[in-house]
Amino acid sequence: MIHSVLKKARSILRKEDGAVTVDFVIMVPFYLSVFLASAELGLMSLRYAYLERSLDVAVRDIRLSTGHTPSHDELVQQICDQASVIPDCTNNLSLQMFQRDPRNWTEVPEASTCGTLHEDNATVDPVVRFDDGAANEMMFLRACASVRAIFPGALFVPVAVRNSEGEYALVVENTFVQEPR
Repeated sequence: MIHSVLKKARSILRKEDGAVTVDFVIMVPFYLSVFLASAELGLMSLRYAYLERSLDVAVRDIRLSTGHTPSHDELVQQICDQASVIPDCTNNLSLQMFQRDPRNWTEVPEASTCGTLHEDNATVDPVVRFDDGAANEMMFLRACASVRAIFPGALFVPVAVRNSEGEYALVVENTFVQEPR
């Protein structure tokens, strides 16, 4: 009786049926996560490029239209009109603009987190600092957009995520000189 059970067990263990299935089960999660990570990285790069381009266009308009410096809300709307791939842009975009002295340079302050990326989901004023510059002053403008990850479980996304809701920050900076009015 024991001999027949052992013989049956040996015959089952010698079979090679399903060997490819084991390899498939081991490798598919790896390939799937690489695919999802590349799709997420591609979308993040696209959103970053659109945000950078829209900030450049807005800064160009500020520089060339002497006599009128747009308010924070006007500037946010102008940037969001160009950055169409950033979801809910007007609510997820925060701006900082302040004057820098090129002859007495001090470090630019660290990028603060975006308004919706703060801990405990507290509501935060999206305007950290927004100073209109005078003529011939060097101005520093930083735009920060908080964007939700599409695949939060992808390989690289845990490095970029800034809060528990799966959002990451896209930070773009630009420097320009106010034209004389």
